[in-house]
Amino acid sequence: MRPVRWGVLGAANIARLVIGANQESAATSFVAVASRGLAKAREFAASVGLEQAFGSYEELLASDSVDAVYVALPVSLHTEWTVRALRAGKHVLCEKPFATSAEDAARCFDAAAEAGRMVVEGFMWRHHPQTALARRLLAEGAIGRLATIRAALTVNVPPGDIRRSAAMAGGALLDLGCYCVSAARLFGGRPSQVWATRVEDKPEPVDLRTAATMRLPGDVLALFDVGLDLVRRDELELVGTEGSIVVPDPWICRSREVSLRTPSGTQVFPVDEPSLPGFVGNETDAYRIEFDVVSEAIAAGKRIEFGRDDAVEQAAVLAALARSAATGVPVELG
Repeated sequence: MRPVRWGVLGAANIARLVIGANQESAATSFVAVASRGLAKAREFAASVGLEQAFGSYEELLASDSVDAVYVALPVSLHTEWTVRALRAGKHVLCEKPFATSAEDAARCFDAAAEAGRMVVEGFMWRHHPQTALARRLLAEGAIGRLATIRAALTVNVPPGDIRRSAAMAGGALLDLGCYCVSAARLFGGRPSQVWATRVEDKPEPVDLRTAATMRLPGDVLALFDVGLDLVRRDELELVGTEGSIVVPDPWICRSREVSLRTPSGTQVFPVDEPSLPGFVGNETDAYRIEFDVVSEAIAAGKRIEFGRDDAVEQAAVLAALARSAATGVPVELG
């Protein structure tokens, strides 16, 4: 079976990282890139070893040499080009968050259903064995009843960076908080109420830092903070009535271990290495695993674990958090 042939919309750094991660994959083959100018597309293609370069996104979508599209564009363009790629008959994996409202997320899946194609929101960390190990420990009752989920993700990006641009749908909540929200939902379920506060960037009207609390089923509370002007922090802890699960480096999954802390002491559980041809074992692992999962599902005509309901709910929670931060009051989710 030949690998799924992928084209990339956008010549961003994340696209370079993802293409490099999948060079040895037997399931995924990146073959083309499109940018807003042909010269830039050709330069990018030459630097990462792609066969084709297109000077417009439309040209790539019209190509018969591409089966699926990776949307690596700014957040403000995610929904538009996800829908356009699906209508062109391509499967799509779009970088997170691929929608800023539940309605836009639903539009993406409506387009996928009409085209008979797959669409996936790109949360690579969810597919990694490290995440699977944490889920297993929680399901087995290793920490008793789950009570609190604590997460953080902060980075330091300079003014003028696209992630601090209001026009490009930047801000800490969308760019970073989406990871923390996806973790709270994965381990704790659908929030019923959210409450957030933020510090705005200047002069851009986007959140530079956001902190939030969410109420989940069974009186579980989820707490997170994110920021675009702080030192790098990657944190995820699942706190239960009998202990806690600490997932180091939860979003990129480079640590290869999960810690279980109980009154009897700390146990460290190693993460199983995936059996993938050409597996390297570094910071690109999560992207390699993600694309192998999606490519294999496309080739086999199967669904992956996270689909329409998950993506629509994710977008709804992010929108509710943004409303709460703007108004200063809790927001109920119906």
